[in-house]
Amino acid sequence: MELLGPISLFASVYVATFLAVGYGGLPLAQWAALIAAICASAFTIRVVEGGRWRLGIFVPPRIAAIEFFFGIVFAAALIVLTDALIVTSSNLREVYRGGFPVLEMLTVFVPAAVHEEIAFRGYLFQKMRYWNRGAAIAITSVVFAVMHAGNRGVTALAIANLVLAGVLLALAYERYERLWFPIGIHLAWNVLSGPVLGYGVSGYAARATLFRTIGTGPAWITGGAFGIEGSAWMALVESGGIFWLANQLRISTEELKMRKSAIS
Repeated sequence: MELLGPISLFASVYVATFLAVGYGGLPLAQWAALIAAICASAFTIRVVEGGRWRLGIFVPPRIAAIEFFFGIVFAAALIVLTDALIVTSSNLREVYRGGFPVLEMLTVFVPAAVHEEIAFRGYLFQKMRYWNRGAAIAITSVVFAVMHAGNRGVTALAIANLVLAGVLLALAYERYERLWFPIGIHLAWNVLSGPVLGYGVSGYAARATLFRTIGTGPAWITGGAFGIEGSAWMALVESGGIFWLANQLRISTEELKMRKSAIS
């Protein structure tokens, strides 16, 4: 009951706000979803927590910028490595196209990344982790993947990769217990794989891309219509990213224990 109440309240406010905003004249679905996530978080925190909850958004600008930039660099390393593995193991190639969807960035990619991090690594995840951190990571990662199950070109491998992506993003939150690092990862991940390299982004194809993928290869290697997240190479690279983040968390925990021991 301790978790059922906040989850029910959050979901109810989210759906009600999304429908009100969507049908109230805002044609941009991702912005409607972001507004719904913000309103649901704020209302639930106000009612359940009396307004006292550190969501991990309102931090000094310098800290937010550093962690956001770190997320961009981290995501770039994962995407570039996965792309290199796909290219070297298939006939897929990238050719320069010269386009970039600036308007689509503002209407789709930016609000989608922020929305999904607030929804899946925000209040509900943070509330659940006080109950059981491992369960919170597992449950939110599975739900995160299932929410993409109806996307174009989805496969069982793509769903498995999205579960891994959920784990990776949850560990990114755990690293600093703030949302700017996972937001940076999520945004750069989507932009680099879609508008820059020309892959699909969870089945979504950007209207304009800097590069365009040409050639063929098995869908389990190239990702097929779903995009780079449908590749077996992505599973390997994501697993490496998860291992690295988990190791960083272990080191941070040990250092904190050592400092506490020194003080006492």
